Amino acid sequence: MDLICPAGSYPALKAAVDNGASAVYFGFKDATNARHFAGLNFDRRKAEKGIDYARKHGVKVLCAVNTYPQPSGWKAWQGAVDLAADMEVDALIAADMGVLGYASDTHSALNLHLSVQGSATNYEALAYYQQQFGIKRAVLPRVLSLAQVEHLAQHSPIELEVFAFGSLCIMVEGRCYLSSYITDESPNTCGACSPAKAVCWQETATGLESRLNDVLIDRYKTDEKAGYPTLCKGRFDVEGSVYHAMEEPTSLNTLNLIPELKQMGIKALKIEGRQRSPAYVAKVVRIWREALDTAARNPDHFDINPEWNNGLLELSEGSTTTIGAYHRSWQ
Repeated sequence: MDLICPAGSYPALKAAVDNGASAVYFGFKDATNARHFAGLNFDRRKAEKGIDYARKHGVKVLCAVNTYPQPSGWKAWQGAVDLAADMEVDALIAADMGVLGYASDTHSALNLHLSVQGSATNYEALAYYQQQFGIKRAVLPRVLSLAQVEHLAQHSPIELEVFAFGSLCIMVEGRCYLSSYITDESPNTCGACSPAKAVCWQETATGLESRLNDVLIDRYKTDEKAGYPTLCKGRFDVEGSVYHAMEEPTSLNTLNLIPELKQMGIKALKIEGRQRSPAYVAKVVRIWREALDTAARNPDHFDINPEWNNGLLELSEGSTTTIGAYHRSWQ
């Protein structure tokens, strides 16, 4: 299985390449990708430099143009597709049908992957995207059980990619507008959940507080690790009890599912985290490369090295991990 790794910056791209990525994925410095944060992403010069470095090491490069264009901004999305095609990336990751249609009509040689933002959860949808736009692969949403993934893999007309490690978020995936309720911006339209300009940290007598557009999201005790403030993972007072009312901060970790996913025919495993540091990327990719190589050498007796899980736990949200929806036996 391919290991698809995040590249939010050139140093992160190098870290992914140097530690065993099969492919890296990146976005441009604008709202055309779902990680539009200051200091992240690539202009043309950096993208070409990154593509050159990756290819010299035998690593593929995928470009994410996976937000939803607004009526006034179509040219930006059109330009991003043109630029990706001009640089001959190995595939374009997109979700919006207009973007997919433009890419398939204008750049017939450009491989298309359906982004997780597309939220395709059945093989009829995958077949539709394949017939209409010629997509070669789809990234499955993190809302499916393992049985549902297997069912899709048995019937899908295209390659499937699933998330292996990284932050989880409120679903339906690719349709999150939560942060726009208090910041007027969301991942769908502006590429940023909790835009940095709306984030505020403040030390108070009762602990470190994080706010989003002046709305209190969380308050941390001195021994707690503070997380980036997102509305879905805030702690709120609900009928007198303060807790994570919508979702607890945790990270997906599917190391123990590697043999099953491989047997199903899953083509690629994705590491989430274009907003993460190069050091984070290096460590996560190194662990996953070692795990995948170990599984490939001895597929019938794959044992997880405890150091792998310990290493990933140190980098996980809330210092906890889960296999998320994969374990839902009732689905």
